[in-house]
Amino acid sequence: MSVSGLPPYDPGNIFARILRGEIPCKKVLESEHALAFHDINPLSPTHILVIPKGEWVSAADFHAGASAEAIAGFWRAVGEVGRPLEGSGYRILSNMGVDAGQEVPHFHVHLFGGRPLGVMLKRG
Repeated sequence: MSVSGLPPYDPGNIFARILRGEIPCKKVLESEHALAFHDINPLSPTHILVIPKGEWVSAADFHAGASAEAIAGFWRAVGEVGRPLEGSGYRILSNMGVDAGQEVPHFHVHLFGGRPLGVMLKRG
């Protein structure tokens, strides 16, 4: 199990394969610690994924095991990708675990923008 209690990292997941160059992506930014690319099934006019370069299942896993430099570098990349969206607004979202909607077992954040996004969640 990972630190977060989720299953262990699967090196065959699609984001790991993208990082290894086995699957192409429409790259937005790449740094030493992160890769940002357009989602292939966008949920808004702008839908960009930012993934850390490393084997991390969740935010808890990433923050417990990554170096301070890797954590800072990842969040700097998220900020750089979001900067052009600031004028119209954008949302950062990350799902951890199946019940939260995590589809790929590699820690990642989504940046959504390009239209009004409405409420964050419907009230239960």
